[in-house]
Amino acid sequence: MKRTTMILATALLLASPLAMAYQATGPVLEVTDSKIVIQKGKEKWEMARDAGTKVTGDVKVGDKVTVEYKMTATSIEVKSGGKAKGKDKK
Repeated sequence: MKRTTMILATALLLASPLAMAYQATGPVLEVTDSKIVIQKGKEKWEMARDAGTKVTGDVKVGDKVTVEYKMTATSIEVKSGGKAKGKDKK
């Protein structure tokens, strides 16, 4: 039973990063070592890239590409004004 639970927990941990992956497809407007800009509909999407970004082929302006990306919070600032549950002040 413990072994099955451990295997299931490990599988969930490994699968969770994949669940938060997104993708965008469009022509390349700009590409540098630190970013790629693509046209998605009427919007320009700029995404950071680094040495760990896997690139298949030689990306050039005008190429149609599909970019897989993840959104990760880098900081969270709590603003006052929210009401905490269970703390009614009278």
